[in-house]
Amino acid sequence: MTPAYDVICIGAGPTGLACAIEVKRAGLRPLVIDKGVLCNSLYHYPVNMVFFTTPELLEIGDLPFVSAAEKPNRVEALKYYRKCVEHYDLDLRLGETVTRVEGGDGDFRVHTRASDQPAPHTQVYSSRKLIVATGYYDLPNRLSVPGEDLPHVSHYYTEPHPYWRQDVVVVGGRNSAAEAALDLYRAGARVTLVHRSAQLGPTIKYWVRPDIENRIKAGQITALFETRVVRIEPGFVHVASAGDSGSVATPDQVVERQKGVSSRESHGDQELSRVDKVTPLLAHKKLPAVQVFVLTGYHPDFDFLRQLGVTLDPLTNKPALDPRTHESNVPGLYLAGVVIGGNHTSEIFIENGRFHGKQIIAALTGAPVPAADPVDVGVRHGFIS
Repeated sequence: MTPAYDVICIGAGPTGLACAIEVKRAGLRPLVIDKGVLCNSLYHYPVNMVFFTTPELLEIGDLPFVSAAEKPNRVEALKYYRKCVEHYDLDLRLGETVTRVEGGDGDFRVHTRASDQPAPHTQVYSSRKLIVATGYYDLPNRLSVPGEDLPHVSHYYTEPHPYWRQDVVVVGGRNSAAEAALDLYRAGARVTLVHRSAQLGPTIKYWVRPDIENRIKAGQITALFETRVVRIEPGFVHVASAGDSGSVATPDQVVERQKGVSSRESHGDQELSRVDKVTPLLAHKKLPAVQVFVLTGYHPDFDFLRQLGVTLDPLTNKPALDPRTHESNVPGLYLAGVVIGGNHTSEIFIENGRFHGKQIIAALTGAPVPAADPVDVGVRHGFIS
């Protein structure tokens, strides 16, 4: 029996859409399946998020991305990718979770169930080839501590308004955590940033770093470095420090801010650079928190890749694939986007992942395979390094 589709793309993010567009432009029939909404990860980004990059670097299908500002925002990106789907009239199945894949090269059978249906509602789709572009934003790096699944704990930051004059704990020390802490502070929240390392992450955006550092130095945002969350309970977060390693905030500042109004209301919004006395942290602290944002990063669905038969490096979780064609060790199964980075999710972005579809379709059609994107240079056949 001839498969109904030439290629099934699992994942309806920008990379998956870019792959499906290339399939259709080659005269083949694609199907895109996603357990969430269109561009599910972008949809769950902070409401007011602005991209780090310029709009032309987010374009797919040779369709122009017009933005009102130099850098596009989340709303503009979602609108753009909706228009891309409409322009190419892509066949999508949203809200369907892939439960298993049977068959092999030339005849894959993809089983799905409705993601939000209480009663099982299953479908089976067939295709000659398979592309996995599932991203990584659906699976947060968990703390694995008691209370992490309480209702007031979230691994995704949305907006600050509900937390005006409230105590909020942000866990993490990279871009997401820093930007969330700043956004919350400017909306009047009392923010405590908890980070396991001695300092903020080295990859924080260049315009965010001085802002967050000045807020911490001024005591407007409390930062507890070399500190780990021990457990979470309603209204509180229990943390433990590394011992005598210090925080830039003194215990008196913490107590004052926990009982009073927000730091911004008491100190204003001016740039301050004075450095408070570094005071040793107590071994254990109990931090008040009506909301906890655990922003410690995300990872691809490695279990799903293993279920498909993809071999992963035991140390890095990077998949075995041909870097020119993106075909994995499973014949006919191709990988695109951040899933090829393994644990190193910062290596692949929309900006370079959007070109993976061109490489894959060129390999499928026998056309000359485009040169690898500069970010991908240095990748060797087999495990990506």
